[in-house]
Amino acid sequence: MLIAYIKAFHIIAIIAWMAGLLYLPRLFVYHAQSKEGSEQSETFKVMERRLLRYITTPAMIASWVLGLWLAFSGLIDWSKDGWFHLKLVLVILLSAYHGFLAKWTKDFALDRNTRSARFYRIANEVPTLLMILIVILVVVRPF
Repeated sequence: MLIAYIKAFHIIAIIAWMAGLLYLPRLFVYHAQSKEGSEQSETFKVMERRLLRYITTPAMIASWVLGLWLAFSGLIDWSKDGWFHLKLVLVILLSAYHGFLAKWTKDFALDRNTRSARFYRIANEVPTLLMILIVILVVVRPF
């Protein structure tokens, strides 16, 4: 019964994490188009900081803790479940992307953004692609 709750909270954490990873770059798109020092720019700074600090990062931590708990609970056969190894690599890439978002949030906070709105539109596709691959691996378990 405990494992079912861990799975449920893991999925909830992943949904919250993905929401942040998808929304934060969208905020960057609009922020990059706003005038530095404007009221709009300052509002985006608050929104970005709060989203990262209070939702996205705690959700990432919970996803990792609960995911590792599940991985070491005996549900995964580490010698045979190749899909899990690839999933783990993709989750590490998703975590690295999270790190880039944290850096970009800091750049905006310090008025040091040098990237265009187009850059953030393209960057916004990264978590979607990784999520699709991760979900396919977990559901289909192709190898």
